[in-house]
Amino acid sequence: MTVKEKVKVLYVTQEITPYLKESHLGLIGRHLPQGIQERGKEIRTFMPRYGIINERRNQLHEVIRLSGMNLVINDTDHPLIIKVASIQSARMQIYFIDNEDYFHRKSVLRDKNDVFFDDNEERMVFYARGVIETVKKLGWAPSVIHCHGWISSLVPFYVKTAYRENPIFSDAKIVVSFYDDHFAENFSDKFHNKLKMEGVSPEDLNVFPTTDYPGLMKGVIDMSDAFIMGSPEIHPDVKVNAIESGKPILEYQSTENYIDVYNEFYDRVLNPAPVVT
Repeated sequence: MTVKEKVKVLYVTQEITPYLKESHLGLIGRHLPQGIQERGKEIRTFMPRYGIINERRNQLHEVIRLSGMNLVINDTDHPLIIKVASIQSARMQIYFIDNEDYFHRKSVLRDKNDVFFDDNEERMVFYARGVIETVKKLGWAPSVIHCHGWISSLVPFYVKTAYRENPIFSDAKIVVSFYDDHFAENFSDKFHNKLKMEGVSPEDLNVFPTTDYPGLMKGVIDMSDAFIMGSPEIHPDVKVNAIESGKPILEYQSTENYIDVYNEFYDRVLNPAPVVT
């Protein structure tokens, strides 16, 4: 009799408390993985290593065996550095995606004058591909990939295109939480070009019909398997597109009992009820 393998959940998030100023998204990034781990699932958790994170205070250190790869974006090589830190009280390790060009500035997604960084599209590409390559190196095949915050938006795209034949990811279900983190700016007219890599066809790029937030989320919806409304209010176009996709949706949950509800939602996505004809 074989022992049933644990469900593995990969968290790819924009923020985690206490590494950044406390936020709704950051608190979910902190407490959801711990709660899911306590309910018997395996977890791995990733976030960007923004320059405002104090490495000494938070005891980040580089993982040499995982670092050292170069990711080519827009015909330029960018070194991938992986760092880790532990939240001891939660028995939880956090992996940080780092790169000097993209993540050493002293701001998160906007500068001190609240101006959207003009390379956010490349930072998004680097983060998604960095997470995927690191999980490949770990040899850890997730059952569920749960994305939080728009900087994680390209993970579904790459998993379902360039990495769809990779056995680490081929069976993974992708769940995306939507938040009230939309932006008014557009990415550059080179956005689609910067997404290119081996295994991504010109047709694949068409899932992003526009270079604004609704266009980005349209691609996310097309490439994902299920959705969670992570905030009471989200962009109306996103909600409409998610509903029209016909894929499983979990409505917004209060912070009192959401972990159990999310845990059950993962199980439902992994084992959908048979369709009665």
